Amino acid sequence: MAIQNHDAELDARGLFCPEPVMMLHTRMNEIPVGQVLRVVATDPSTTRDVPRFCQFLGHDLLSQEEADGLFVYLIRRCEG
Repeated sequence: MAIQNHDAELDARGLFCPEPVMMLHTRMNEIPVGQVLRVVATDPSTTRDVPRFCQFLGHDLLSQEEADGLFVYLIRRCEG
């Protein structure tokens, strides 16, 4: 799993739909536009939900990786 720069992190391990996306929405509102949030989750439904969240709200999904049961996303907050 590649390590990439990020400004903030959301640990959603052990949470199930819809909690990871609800927490993601809150956390994205807390970081400034242009910063990158790293999300770590264990719920496979995030592979569907996180990209849709980004598309719907206009944020940039920079990367999406899965390894050893962890789903890791890097998302840049865009002006919404």
